[in-house]
Amino acid sequence: MNEKIAREIVGEIWRNVFGVENKLTLGEVEKKFAFDVPLPQKVRDEKGKDTWTIMNFGTKFVTQDDQINRESWMLPKREVNSIDELVEVWRQTNLITTERNYDSENVAESDCVYGSENVFRSSNSNACKNVVFCDGCHGSRYILACQRSGFLENCVRVDDSANCSNSYNVVCSGKISNSLVIQDCNGLHECIFCSHVSDKRYCIANMQFEKDEYFALKKEIVKWILK
Repeated sequence: MNEKIAREIVGEIWRNVFGVENKLTLGEVEKKFAFDVPLPQKVRDEKGKDTWTIMNFGTKFVTQDDQINRESWMLPKREVNSIDELVEVWRQTNLITTERNYDSENVAESDCVYGSENVFRSSNSNACKNVVFCDGCHGSRYILACQRSGFLENCVRVDDSANCSNSYNVVCSGKISNSLVIQDCNGLHECIFCSHVSDKRYCIANMQFEKDEYFALKKEIVKWILK
């Protein structure tokens, strides 16, 4: 996993959500869409190498590979005369493990990844595939800048939601498809700027439109979102 592959994943999401090609760099995508996602941060491990962790409050780190491959973490018994001295000995082995991933493959710059594939700069990913700049997602694929959500496909900035696809900026909602900027809704398809409604399609700002009217406005709204 690397930035090139991550940008390819973003491009696929872009086409499915916005219907256009992505012209932003990966850094621009992160700044514009993942600005509030708690992403892993870069730190230096005990060998002075760059590594990534969501537990960046510490000062001493070891990568998961080095932690596993170390011959032994035991120390020879020695005499200690105070709790402070005992704590100082403990600090020799009390390193925070970074870049933790379990039963996963093709993972980069990420921490706490479980049973996932193709994960870039993300954390707390479980059973996901093709993930960029996300935190706390499960059972999802092709997701960007999403948080605390599950069973998503081709989604950008979906928070606290489930069962969404081809959608952008969805909050506290379920069963949302092909929609943009939705909050506290359920069962919407092709809706934009809607809140607190269910089982609707071709609505904008909680107003019902004809299909042709809706798609004409959607083109302009996508331009506005991506400008």
